[in-house]
Amino acid sequence: MGLEAFMNARSVAVIGASKSETKRGYQAIRTLLDEHYDGEIYPVNPKLDRILGFKCYKSVLDIEGPVDIALIATPAATVPAILKECGRKGIPGAVILAGGFGETGVDGRKLEDEVVRAARAAHVRLIGPNTSGMLNLKNNLNLVGLKGAPKGEIALLTQSGNMALSLITEAKIKSHKGFTYYVGVGNEADIRFHEYLEFFRKDPDTKAILMYVEGMREGRKFLQQAYKTTQEKPIILLKSGRSSTGKRSAGSHTGALAGMSEVAKGAFERAGIIVIENSDELFPAAETLSSCPPIRNNKIAILADGGGHATIAADILTDYGIEIPELSEKTKTKLREILPPAASVVNPVDVAGGTDDDPSLFADCARIILKDSNIGGLLIVGLFGGYGIRFAKTLALKEEDAAHQMGKLMAKRKKPIILHSLYNFEKPHALELLRYYNIPVYDSLDVACKCISVLAQYGNYLRSYHAKTNFVLNWRAKAKPEGDSIIAAALEEGRTSLLEHEAKDLLRLHGAPVTADRLARNADEAVELASSIEGPVALKIASPDILHKSDAGGVILDLKGAKAVRRAFETIIKNARRYRPDADIRGVVVSPMAAKGVEVIIGTKIDDQFGPIIMYGLGGIMVEIIKDVSFRVLPISRLSARKMIEATRSSPILDGVRGNKPCDKKALINLLLICSELVEAYPEIREMDLNPVILHQTGLDVVDARILLQKQEDGQKPD
Repeated sequence: MGLEAFMNARSVAVIGASKSETKRGYQAIRTLLDEHYDGEIYPVNPKLDRILGFKCYKSVLDIEGPVDIALIATPAATVPAILKECGRKGIPGAVILAGGFGETGVDGRKLEDEVVRAARAAHVRLIGPNTSGMLNLKNNLNLVGLKGAPKGEIALLTQSGNMALSLITEAKIKSHKGFTYYVGVGNEADIRFHEYLEFFRKDPDTKAILMYVEGMREGRKFLQQAYKTTQEKPIILLKSGRSSTGKRSAGSHTGALAGMSEVAKGAFERAGIIVIENSDELFPAAETLSSCPPIRNNKIAILADGGGHATIAADILTDYGIEIPELSEKTKTKLREILPPAASVVNPVDVAGGTDDDPSLFADCARIILKDSNIGGLLIVGLFGGYGIRFAKTLALKEEDAAHQMGKLMAKRKKPIILHSLYNFEKPHALELLRYYNIPVYDSLDVACKCISVLAQYGNYLRSYHAKTNFVLNWRAKAKPEGDSIIAAALEEGRTSLLEHEAKDLLRLHGAPVTADRLARNADEAVELASSIEGPVALKIASPDILHKSDAGGVILDLKGAKAVRRAFETIIKNARRYRPDADIRGVVVSPMAAKGVEVIIGTKIDDQFGPIIMYGLGGIMVEIIKDVSFRVLPISRLSARKMIEATRSSPILDGVRGNKPCDKKALINLLLICSELVEAYPEIREMDLNPVILHQTGLDVVDARILLQKQEDGQKPD
C-alpha cells in the first residue's frame, strides 16, 4: 500500500486521547488546534465524553466519518488489539508512539512481531513504533507536538527525536529554509526507509531529503531506491555509529574487517547520497542542496576582501578535491578594469580594499567571474553584510543592492553562490536578502566550504551516475553446471566450506587465473603430484574444519625434491591433528610456487544490512593489522573495481616503486569482476577470501582461496 493516503491525511483519530496536559494524547490534539490543522480530529478514549471541545469516541469503530491516520498514544501491550480495530475501520496508516518493542530485547521483539502481524492482517501501514511522530507541514498535520516548525522544501527523516528537534530548531533560528515533512522512523517495523524515499521522490514540493540513520532493516532496497531518487533530488545523510566495528567473523579476513562505517559510507556515496560526518554541517548541507544548482565541473572561484580567509578557504576546498582554476585572460582583464591596482585577479580574487567604499563591487565581480565558462560556482568570503556596520550606514544600501543583483545572477547563470560573512550574527538586511534569493550565508568558513563541496560532489554524481551500479543482483544468471555440482557436493556432505582445490576449480570455471592445485591423499600421491610440477611446490592442509591453515602449521612452502615433499606431508598431517584432533582431514593440496610479486587480498561476505559486499586491499598475513582495504556493495562495475583499487593507500605500489615494474591492473580489475560474478551466480557463497593474490607485471596468480557456504532453502530469496 502506498503512503499517500495517510501522509497527507485529511482526518486523524487520536487513540489514547487525554485531558492531562502532560500526556501525548492531550498534546497532539492541542497542537493540531494551535497549528490550524483543517482536517477532522477524532479523539478516542472510552472513559471520556469530550476533550478540548471535541466529541470523544469509545472506539475508532464509533467514528462516523472516514479516518486517514491513527495516532496511537497508548501503552505498547494495547497496540495489537487497537490495530485490529483500525483495520476494521479501514484506516490506512497509524503512528505508534510507544516504546517497549524491539529496542528493549527479546520480549520487546516478540511484541513488535505481533504488532506487525496484526497490522498486515488489518492492512494498516505503521510509522514506528518508538517514534516521536510525523509532521506534514504542507497541511499542518502535526503529530509530533513540536510547535512552530518552519515550512520549506526539505523532507526530514530520522531515527532520533532529539536530532529532529535540533535540526528543526536550527532551521528556525539560522535559516529561511524549512520542511515539507518530518517522519520519526523509530524501529522501522513496517514502513522502511526506502519506502519513504520513494514517497519523497514523487512529492513535488520536496527539493531535498535530510536523513539521520542509526541502522536500517533493508539496506539493499534502500540503496536501489536512493540510486533512483538522487538522480532527481539530493539526499543528505548522517550515519551514527562510525566507531562500531560491526560483527566480527572468525571465518574470513573480510568478515573481520568489514565495519559498518566503511561499508555504509562507500555504499551511500555510490548511490549518490551526500554523507555528512559532522552534525553541525548536516542542515547547512541540506539547505544548500535544496537552494542552489549543483556545481557541474568541480571548479570554483573564491572572491574575498582579504587574503587570510581566501587562503584558508582555498586550502579547505583543495582538501575536498575541488579545483580552483586560473581565470581566463578575458575575465582577469574585466576584473582589473573595476578593481584597484593592488587587487589580485588570479583565483582566489582579492579586491584589496576596492569594496571599502562601494560593496556593490562584489556583485560586479561575481557577474564577471560567473560568466567565465571554466568556473562552476562562487564562494564569497569576508565582510559582506558588515560594511554598513563597520564603515558607514550608507553602505548598507549598496550591500542590499548587491544582494539583489547576486540573487538574480545565480538564477540567470544557474551557478551557485555561497557566502561566508563575519557579520552573519548581526543579521543585516543584505544577508537576509541573499537568503531570500536562495544564496546560503554562514559565519563559519569551514561550513561554507563544506557546502561548496557538497554542491561539487552532487554535481560530480549527476555527471557519472549512469556508469554506476543500480545495486540489483542478477542471481544465478551466470552459474555453470560444473560450479553448481561443486557446491552441491559439499553441501550434501554437510560441509559449510569448499576445500581449497574445489574453491580454485570454481574460480577457474569463471576465468580466474588460479594456481594448478591437486589433492594428495597420502605421501606417495604428494610426491607423484609434485614431480609433475616444474619447479618448487607448496603443500597445504585440506580440511573443511581448518580454515586458517597457517595457524595450524598446515602450510609449508618452496619444497624441492621427493624427500622434502614426503617429510612436509607428514609434518602437515601431524600438525593438523595436534591443532584439531577431531578435524576431517582430506589430505594435502600440492601447488606450484607462484612467482614473487605484490600480494593483495580480495574477499566477499554477506553484510547484515546491504547483502553481498566485496573487499580489496593489500594482502598477506598482515592484512588485519594494516587494514588498507576498501569495500563496495555488489555487484560492481569496471569503474567501481578501478575506484576500489584507487581508494587504498597502497595503490601507488601497483604503479611500480623503487625500480619495481608496474603491476597488471587490468588483470586485477578482471578478477574483482569475476568475484562479483561468482557471488551473483552462486548465492550459496557466504564468504570468500582470495589471499594472497600475487600481482605480476603481466597477469596474476590466485595462490590461496577460501569459500564458505550457506544452504539455500527451496524458494528462499538470496536477498
